[in-house]
Amino acid sequence: MKRSCKIIFALAALAPAKIFACAACFGGNIDAPMADGMNWAILTLGAVVTTVLGAFLTFLIYAIRKSEALTAAAEQKNSPQAQKV
Repeated sequence: MKRSCKIIFALAALAPAKIFACAACFGGNIDAPMADGMNWAILTLGAVVTTVLGAFLTFLIYAIRKSEALTAAAEQKNSPQAQKV
């Protein structure tokens, strides 16, 4: 594992700087329609990812609360005071 990390780091360190530059940093026209489209694509992707993760988190919270409620109901049903009545 350590060897592969060292190899990846060495390749990244020796790579030309042009590989890491985006269109704006490399000298592209940032006012071009293509740059606007890329910006909207990034924002859209961020919104989709945030929505999916939010829905997943909401489901997990729902499942945890439901599990706690079922556990509490089962404990209440099996308690000695509930059996006296």
